Formats: sequence, C-alpha cells, structure tokens
Amino acid sequence: MPREAIGILNSGSSSIKFALFVIQADQLHPTINGQIDGIYTEPRFIAKADGKVRTEKSWGSGVKLDHQRATEYLLAYVRQELAGTPLLGVGHRVVHGGLMFKHPVRVDWSVLHALEKLIPLAPLHQPYNLAPIYLAFERVPDLPQVACFDTEFHSTAPEIAQMFALPAELHNEGLRRYGFHGLSYEYISSMLPKYDPRAAHGRCIVLHLGNGASMCAIDAGKSVASTMGFTAVDGLPMGTRCGAIDPGVLLYLMKERGMNARAIEKLLYNESGLLGVSGLSSDMRTLLKSEEPGAKLAVDLFVYRIKRELGSLAAALGGLDGVIFTGGIGENSVEIRERVCLDAAWLGVELDSSRNVEREPRISTAQSRVAAWVIPTNEELMIARHTQRLLTAINANKSDVETAA
Repeated sequence: MPREAIGILNSGSSSIKFALFVIQADQLHPTINGQIDGIYTEPRFIAKADGKVRTEKSWGSGVKLDHQRATEYLLAYVRQELAGTPLLGVGHRVVHGGLMFKHPVRVDWSVLHALEKLIPLAPLHQPYNLAPIYLAFERVPDLPQVACFDTEFHSTAPEIAQMFALPAELHNEGLRRYGFHGLSYEYISSMLPKYDPRAAHGRCIVLHLGNGASMCAIDAGKSVASTMGFTAVDGLPMGTRCGAIDPGVLLYLMKERGMNARAIEKLLYNESGLLGVSGLSSDMRTLLKSEEPGAKLAVDLFVYRIKRELGSLAAALGGLDGVIFTGGIGENSVEIRERVCLDAAWLGVELDSSRNVEREPRISTAQSRVAAWVIPTNEELMIARHTQRLLTAINANKSDVETAA
C-alpha cells in the first residue's frame, strides 16, 4: 500500500507552526516539523527532522510577511518535501468551536463561515487559525482540511461547571464556560497511562503553563473543570493576558476612564498579565533572571494564582491522585515547578528536588501520596490523529457507497 502523509498547521497571531506525518501501517510517523515566527517583524523559518535543523531562512528585520505569504511559503516547502507522497489532508488547530463543534470536522465553506462567527470569542486566535484554511481552499480546493478544536475536550464537563450565574436564556445562547488548551490536555490524557495508570484512571490536575496558561481537572481522562472560561483570557495570569478579573473593574474603566470595548480588549489581552504587572516582559525566563521588584511580583502573582486554582480544581474532583506539568513553562522551568509543588504539599505532593532539577519525568518522591509529573505536550500529533481518523472514516464510507452502487 503506498504511503500517505498528513500535514498539520497551527497558526497563531505572529507565527505558524507546521508538522508533517507519514502514515505507515496505519501508524503516524513524524518526519519534519518547524515554524515561521516573527511574521510581522522579523520573519524566520526553521524546519527540523529528528531534532536536527534541516532548513533555515530569514527575511530580515522590518519585513512584514503576513499570514498569506507565510502560508504560501509553508505549502510550497511541504510540497517539495513530500516528493510525490500523496497528502491525505491537512489538520488545523482552531481555538474555539462554540456550541456547534464538539468533534473534529472536515471543513467546507459552511463550516468556515460558522467558525468566523466565533471570532469575537477568541480575537487573539481564531482569525489566525482560519487564515491558512482560506488560503488552502483558494490554492488547493480539493485538499481535505480538518478543524480540531481546543474547546472540544472540555465538552464533557458537567453542565453546572459550564454555567455563569446569568439568566438562562444567555446560557442557552452560548454564554458559558468553554475551556481551552483542549488538544494539549487530550494528548496528556492519552499519554498518562504510560507514566502513571493510577492517576490516568483517577483524579488529576494538568497545568498547561506557557505564554498562554491554564489548568484542567481531569477525572478518568475526562475534563471536569478548567480555569479558562468563555474566552481564553480567563483564569491564570498569562504573558500579556490578565486572567480572572472582577467584571466590576471593567465597568469602572468604562464609566470613570471612558474606555471603550476596543481599548479594554487591548488592555486585557495585550497589556496585562506578566507584562503588565512586571512592566518589563511577558517572558517568564526574563522575569526569573531579573532582580527588578516588578519582575518578582509578577512571578509571585503567577504562582499564587496557580495555588488558588489547585485548591479549587481539587475540590471539583473531590480529591487528587496526580499533578502534571506541561507547556513551555511547565516543561522547562525548574523554579516554577518547585514553587507550585511546595505550595501543593497540603494536597499530598512531596517534591523530589533532585529529580526536578535533573528534569526527570516524575518529580515527586516515591512515597508521595500525589504523584507529580512533567510530560511534554504534542498538540500537532493530537491533531494528526484526529485528521487521520476522520478522513479515513470518510474515505471508507465513500468506498462503501461506491461499492453498493
């Protein structure tokens, strides 16, 4: 049987990540991955195979590549790398699926228009998630495209966990807690049985800590509650997003400061979080190295909010068997993991400092009542799995219909 390939695009506001998987004996094998970042400032492309740099390109400072030209470059590069291997389809990360999309879906124009309507719920992400889909429709209209949603994993949460205390008609219209980073949580849940079967079949809290940060309570592989809500600005303080905030603050800003919706959106999404508190940087690495008081305060607030949410999510689960760190900060920051685990001692987490420093997968002691783990996430592989499963099923059904005819 000839090999086929699946391409993955994960498009953000200033970068587009990509990955290429080859299907052999129904198994997905990663071949190349990389990204174009600094799309609007200093575009740079890098592609890796087996962890080694395969191709690099820089457009220079001050060049604005935009999403269309960046996607065109990636599509040409992928076509070259395929070298005749047929492309089964392309899978995309789409942050918000709303009430309508609770499973991966093959995208057509009607699906794309429905996803457009969700842009106000994820203004930092949704427009950029959809941009490569538009371009692929125009350039390769017969290429199957699959949208995989960050909100999907959280659709298993109890209805009461999805509710705000607002009039019922608003809840029914879709004003509810959706939760995000679902593809990351789904991947971690799929991998956890290999590390800790007890936690995988029990109650755990996964901390996806990066420039965007959230936490999720998971019971036997199913989402129960998440720190993010209606939008991806809720919950923990993030790189530039404020996290949870009293709605009264927004009313005050409107009434007393005369701020309109656009100004408030910019404040909450782009000028707050670690950057706003520190006045220095949105990058946790920079803050941890800095001796500035504002940097220390921002880190302290980040850790404090995690401590608060740990208690809340443990309560939602009714107990705790495991804590898992993932994401850029979660996977790489020894100090943040240490502080979080020490704060969680009352929950039964006993940190093994040497294992944490040595970056072992398990960073809790053997006798710790609640195990603590570091598991790298892989959203691209999760998207590839969904894309392969959906397109294989669609093609099988098509074959059955043709055979019956």
